[in-house]
Amino acid sequence: MLDLIAAAFERQDYDTAAQLLQQLRHSSPADPWVQFYSGRLDEISGKLDTAAEIYRQLLLDSDRVHARIVVQARQGITRIESLIKAQRQQAIAQATADSDNMQKGVLVLEPIASDRKSEAAGNLAQIMQIDPYTARLQLPSRGWRLYRTGAIGELQFFGQQLLAANIPCFWSTLAEIEQIQVFQARYFEVAPAASVVCQNEVDELSFLSFQWSEVTHKVTGLLPLFEQVVDLNVRGKLQRKTQTQDYAQFCDLHLSDRGYIVRLCDRNYMFHNGIPFSEQQTHNQTTVRINWNHLQNFLDQKLERAESWSDFTIFAETALDRSDLLAPIPSHIHLFRREPTNWDAAFHLYSGLAFLKGRKN
Repeated sequence: MLDLIAAAFERQDYDTAAQLLQQLRHSSPADPWVQFYSGRLDEISGKLDTAAEIYRQLLLDSDRVHARIVVQARQGITRIESLIKAQRQQAIAQATADSDNMQKGVLVLEPIASDRKSEAAGNLAQIMQIDPYTARLQLPSRGWRLYRTGAIGELQFFGQQLLAANIPCFWSTLAEIEQIQVFQARYFEVAPAASVVCQNEVDELSFLSFQWSEVTHKVTGLLPLFEQVVDLNVRGKLQRKTQTQDYAQFCDLHLSDRGYIVRLCDRNYMFHNGIPFSEQQTHNQTTVRINWNHLQNFLDQKLERAESWSDFTIFAETALDRSDLLAPIPSHIHLFRREPTNWDAAFHLYSGLAFLKGRKN
């Protein structure tokens, strides 16, 4: 009967081949030739994953399998890989055919529980065409991972497959982030309703009033401040190097419905103006760090319903080496720096992504 099945495949009479195979699957399910032809039929029917699994199992059992089957199983895997690659390239081409889908964007992976990582790594490996070990390393356990950049159509194509495989992720264009208007807060003027004195890009002061209930997210992060220092190297010679001397603290308040971010920074918030957050503050008896902590406590009391995001440093570790992505992003951060750094744009990207993710949800 195997000869009849082979002849049916030869003349592309797959209905007959399927009928004959059905009989042998009951009588000789462990026969390698039956397994091979079952895989071949799955391949022709478009069940590529099932066919590839059968071919791989035959290769694993090569010590008990006829050499001709091993050769044809390898050829089957090669055909499937080539077909999947061609289908993928065609799908990406279709996804980016529209000019809007060519806009630059980012794809972000969200943290996944440890007990789900093995399954998720297998799915990620299959979708992205990488090995499972590498895929597992790329899955974040906490915080976001900036996973991929490129045309938003392509990122959406991959993102939809990841979501279908229960791998949490999201994507966004840089243009969407650039549309968010950023207000540099200098001090809060009144409470309980919020009225904040802000400074715009041309150093003009203005008032922005809003209800605390309008704040949907609070995003905090530390940005390193670098200085050049002179130190001795291992040979005892003087050398200049850049070190982190301190950190600037940032806090973004998102007004999603308005498309606004109110940005606060401990380096330029005017603690001696506006409403005090502690009695000591009014007498100039506290440090900037203590004043900032009082301000954060004040905001936490007002923003009990706002979602907080504080994993910027984890995200930054996956983004800082993407200079091609970060360099063009206006950071809206005004710190004195002797040299440009990707940290500033990385924080604005993180806050902007949190803003867009919250608004889409």
